[in-house]
Amino acid sequence: MTNQGTLTVINGDIGTTGASTLVTGFHDSVGDIYTETPLNVGTVNGRIYTAAPPPGGAGVGGNAATFAIATQALSDANTAFNNLSPASLPGGSDPGAGQLGGLTLAPGVYQAAGGSFQITGSDLTLDAGGDANAVFVFQTASTLTVGAPGAPRSVILINGAQAKNVFWRVGSAATINAAGGGTMVGTIISSAATTFSTAGNVTIVTLEGRALALNASVTMVNTVINVPAP
Repeated sequence: MTNQGTLTVINGDIGTTGASTLVTGFHDSVGDIYTETPLNVGTVNGRIYTAAPPPGGAGVGGNAATFAIATQALSDANTAFNNLSPASLPGGSDPGAGQLGGLTLAPGVYQAAGGSFQITGSDLTLDAGGDANAVFVFQTASTLTVGAPGAPRSVILINGAQAKNVFWRVGSAATINAAGGGTMVGTIISSAATTFSTAGNVTIVTLEGRALALNASVTMVNTVINVPAP
């Protein structure tokens, strides 16, 4: 997990089952510091959970206890990834032929017929219709791309829709607003890497949700993540 820039703030926890040295550009609430430089300083207002060795600063993490928590989180993420699959939730529709931008969608399961979803032409609106428990699930066999060059896009929640009830199951990689800016919503679980913005961008990308990458890295550039309450 990598941060670039000085404006990244994680209002929640982060972690990896890898060594603590694989987390760079962050410090957390207990004073652990993970390879920060003057240009790469990210604030985690929770804890950072990794395998050994202990990090710099307070050196509280990077031990068997934090590794066990990260390992359980990975197991839970894999379970969620499987439970969100077309095999478990079949029959998803693709109302925009892969392009979700400009649509207003009701609760339900949506599957990219061509393997990829994009939100590039305009913003996506999710309408819960007054049901605070309404769930939105998006399934892709391949990629998820939000935003186009110079044109960040957002997911907008209306009529009671909640970020904690939005899920993105991504078969490979997720790229969120490579140009910077915009607000993404929901829990993103990708098989490969998840990337927010691009090195050098100072316009903040916001995620109201969670970002989980099962087999690769999560990279953030000046990104704010607000983890929803359960």
